[in-house]
Amino acid sequence: MLTLSRIFESMSVIPYGRQDISEADIRAVVEVLRSDFLTQGSTVPTFEKAVTTYCATRHAVAVNSATSALHIACLALGVGPGDIVWTSPITFVASANCALYCGAQVDFVDIDSHTYNICVERLAEKLAQAEKSDCLPKVIIPVHLCGQPCDMTSIHALSQRYGFKIIEDASHAIGGKYKDKPIGSCYYSDITVFSFHPVKIITTGEGGMALTNNSQLFKHMQLLRSHGITRNEADMTHPSEGPWYYQQIDLGFNYRMTDLQAALGLSQMQRLDAFVSKRHAIARRYDKLLANFPIIRPWQHPESYSGMHLYVIRIELNKISKNYHEVFKSLRDSSIGVNLHYIPVYRQPYYVRLGFEAGYCPVAEEYYAGAISLPLHPMLTDEQQDEVVAALKRAINP
Repeated sequence: MLTLSRIFESMSVIPYGRQDISEADIRAVVEVLRSDFLTQGSTVPTFEKAVTTYCATRHAVAVNSATSALHIACLALGVGPGDIVWTSPITFVASANCALYCGAQVDFVDIDSHTYNICVERLAEKLAQAEKSDCLPKVIIPVHLCGQPCDMTSIHALSQRYGFKIIEDASHAIGGKYKDKPIGSCYYSDITVFSFHPVKIITTGEGGMALTNNSQLFKHMQLLRSHGITRNEADMTHPSEGPWYYQQIDLGFNYRMTDLQAALGLSQMQRLDAFVSKRHAIARRYDKLLANFPIIRPWQHPESYSGMHLYVIRIELNKISKNYHEVFKSLRDSSIGVNLHYIPVYRQPYYVRLGFEAGYCPVAEEYYAGAISLPLHPMLTDEQQDEVVAALKRAINP
């Protein structure tokens, strides 16, 4: 017998992602609400410590979004006018915008046809050409799309040869591993960035974090997230004038995370491994259920353990009678909240005005022509997953 809640549930959209908030999460936030500090108390550094311990890294700077983390990461590495930053075209615009905020130029490296991350072969070719024309990038931002880490060994080796710095955009990837090292360890990079948006692996409502093993980068990012202000006399230009005294020694921003957000994130960290494990179980079930569909299922590199943020399929349009728009609309009409991750960044009007044209990265264009993100989150039930698969079958069949 259907309960009223089940009837409403059956009528609602199945989202591609959503947060899982427990009673323990709520209690953690309420505890901060009842404390003396809602913004800059002890919970933010406690959350930072929990993440650095989990990721086996030294330092973390919690901020109000992953976009803010990317921005201060670029600034800490000295990105500015006259510099060039390269990233993947298949990512959210923030991965590229962060360089523009600093006055730098942005360029894109085409993706690998299996992982959908930056293609190391194209990267090596582009670097060799850039060296000849004396326009090497200052920073490269590899994006761990869907939670699957990039080929960081190869990217790091290229950085040693060509002298660029690395910011890992791991917005999709907390809880994952690369060659048995936690993503976020910064073993192959200067800085790693996480996102804690509600659809990500864990959430702080909104929020992000930049991790590093470099004490100077850590100190600089800490300064930048809070107006460039310090109360540490050792960093001041002259002795303190009293206990009230502070100095602005850089042009920073109000990018701080609150204790309320950190309390939620700290509580969510207790379930991080369970969240990622559940996502993998759902992905494996999709793999079986979709085995005979005219689609390309996600491929996972054997040397990595994905954070499994997204389950992206690619429709083999040459094998069906419908076009992409018809398939996508059919799924949405069936209350399946599919999405597309992502439109190639350089095809956005702002980037077109910068001189980029459609077709700039051919593999990224092929990906964009058929990619659909299916619902994947820890609260997704087998029944809901079956609904997704049934709706997909209807959508691709004549």
